[in-house]
Amino acid sequence: MTSSIEMLSQSIVVFSKNYLPISQINIKRAITLLITGKAEPLDFNQGKGIAVHSPTMILIVPYQIRLTVTPVERAWRAPTLNRREILRRDKHTCQYCGSTKNLTIDHVIPRSKGGKHVWDNVVTACERCNNRKGDRTPLQANMILQTIPQQPSHPALNFAAQFWREHHLDN
Repeated sequence: MTSSIEMLSQSIVVFSKNYLPISQINIKRAITLLITGKAEPLDFNQGKGIAVHSPTMILIVPYQIRLTVTPVERAWRAPTLNRREILRRDKHTCQYCGSTKNLTIDHVIPRSKGGKHVWDNVVTACERCNNRKGDRTPLQANMILQTIPQQPSHPALNFAAQFWREHHLDN
């Protein structure tokens, strides 16, 4: 039997009106959305859910719910291209050797060779790798990027991709 504290820490996946997984919320918020009619249960788990007891009833809260109202979508823009956001995207790790010390910003195609200061041409690099690469491309310097740089994507899309990856592996 789970304690009420453990039960309240359970998370529920929220789907948009068009069935896109958009976030996870706590069970109290899920109950509020269900009772107010702003969400409906999804039955991906064949009737299984979390039993919540009140003095007058037992509510089975599903592990997934779907919003029935369309929230006002805020326009999402990619973050401003600056050192802090590049470090965040690259998880504060050198994209050549994996170091987390003495980090700098490197232009994959150097600006002197026509490279632009855009999301898909800047990476985090440690001082040692940045100096070793110098004014050359990674290919010319015989260095390999660990990840291909790209503009950050919308957080809801990242959550949806992660959700489907995890649930695809369960099948």
